[in-house]
Amino acid sequence: MIKRHPFLSVLCLLVLAIAVWGWNNREHLAAFPGIVGAYSAKEYCSCRYVVGNPADYCAGYVKQYLPLSDFLDDSAHKRVTARGLGSSQTAAWLGQRAGCQLQPQADPLP
Repeated sequence: MIKRHPFLSVLCLLVLAIAVWGWNNREHLAAFPGIVGAYSAKEYCSCRYVVGNPADYCAGYVKQYLPLSDFLDDSAHKRVTARGLGSSQTAAWLGQRAGCQLQPQADPLP
């Protein structure tokens, strides 16, 4: 089969290698969707409420290649919620000395 279909053989080996790599790193890959929203919420909160930059500047500062599906800046409570890749994360301003902190996410009900 390798002599008759060399490109197909290489493609099959490549798919198999990616599948093995994915299985070995499944925990890290499962955590990735939460990173997109967490980064955006935390960095925007710090940029806006700790440093005091304008909202337009901070929105450009946290822009990523992977777009956010939802973004909410609650300036009255100094809380920022970002949703990306199906995961929603919230960061809140705690004070001048503490800065912004990611809020714990509640576990979904079974």
